[in-house]
Amino acid sequence: MDLRVEPGERVLLLGPSGSGKSTLLLALAGLLDPAGAAAHEGSLRVDGGDPRQARDRVGVVFQDPESQVVMGRTGDDVAFGLENLCLPTDAIWPRVDAALHAVGLPYGRDRPTDALSGGEQQRLVIAGTLAMRPGLLLLDEPTANLDGGGAETVRSVVRGLAEQREMTLVLVEHRVADSLPLVDRVVVLQAGGGVVADGPPREVFAAHGEELSAAGVWTPDSRLPGVPERSRPPGETLLVAEQATYTYPGATSPAMRRVDVQVRSSEALAVTGPNGSGKSTLALLLAGLLRPAGGTVFATEALATGRGREEPWRWPASELVRHVGTVFQDPEHQFLSTTARGELMLGPRRAGFPEDEARRRADELLERLHLSSLAEANPFTLSGGEKRRLSVATAIAASPDLVILDEPTFGQDRRTAVELLGLLAGIRDAGRGVVFVTHDHEFASALADRTLRLAPPDGPA
Repeated sequence: MDLRVEPGERVLLLGPSGSGKSTLLLALAGLLDPAGAAAHEGSLRVDGGDPRQARDRVGVVFQDPESQVVMGRTGDDVAFGLENLCLPTDAIWPRVDAALHAVGLPYGRDRPTDALSGGEQQRLVIAGTLAMRPGLLLLDEPTANLDGGGAETVRSVVRGLAEQREMTLVLVEHRVADSLPLVDRVVVLQAGGGVVADGPPREVFAAHGEELSAAGVWTPDSRLPGVPERSRPPGETLLVAEQATYTYPGATSPAMRRVDVQVRSSEALAVTGPNGSGKSTLALLLAGLLRPAGGTVFATEALATGRGREEPWRWPASELVRHVGTVFQDPEHQFLSTTARGELMLGPRRAGFPEDEARRRADELLERLHLSSLAEANPFTLSGGEKRRLSVATAIAASPDLVILDEPTFGQDRRTAVELLGLLAGIRDAGRGVVFVTHDHEFASALADRTLRLAPPDGPA
């Protein structure tokens, strides 16, 4: 790749999943050591020198906010970078408060960081980065886990900073239409290396729009297709939550309060709502991975024949994997193997499938989700989008009766989002249940038969 970014430019970096967008940001941030690479060539400079020597002038927001939260309280986390820059104490706290206000985080300085939802953690990380007032700001899908209001708040903050022309911006984002007002240049990477398009947004999409869409790159006009008409009506009830409530250890208020919902076979249920409303918590409760603090979540005979009405959190892992497949918000939290193929074979093995059948299922999913070339790769070395597809594949490899997914489209290009849409619709139409947490309203509209919108636990019902 050959690329030059001038001071003050605002660049939107696009490309199919796995084309190197996140790797480029890591390199610009000085977080890749060429000496540790299996192979490298060429040069990369920030301000004319080694990027590792410019780290104090570069701010970066990763795809996974948890990897950047380092302190126990929100105010301390935002102050952490400023303290490392050796700013006087009386200069730190006004910048902390201003940054928290700018990203719309409502809790002040004292909120425990482990009590924040994934979307709230993302806002916190962005606040900590903006508080340092970097000369080069690198954002890797900063709004992917944010609700509509939070995403617009972040875009407004970034827009204001970029328009001052005191900051250079490189942004990776799949919400292309929403991102165009933030940038003055679009650079498109192609899988396998190199730049396939570079220029003002209007010119790039006019000249290359159809080509980019065919390659799986999101464009301002990209839309998901509707799924085929469902082949059967919703079936039997699989899971029931009654007044389900959960409070995380050490928290003073519940993450989710008094939720009632039924999950049915042959149906796709979308779970939506603002950040902090308990969507991910509900997914873990339904999946049997958390025990309710109040109320109950129980499986019916239709989900687990012979077990009767029983709470899934009581099931042993070998039983749970046969009936419920789960995709976490952070895919790295569920990887256990050293290869992608091995990861996909774990569930079928635990469910009692023969070895050759476990391998057949793994290879079929690798092919369908465009991961075959990465079968022997360590899951932790994959791109964010590739990790997400692998985590979805692991959840369905053992053909469970119910699949529960948290943000399944995060990090996906258009081609793989369409593939996921077809895959989940097929699971639903085969008679199994699908529950998915999402901020992707287009994906929800295309797939969901029913939508449950949660409100914050301390807000109106």
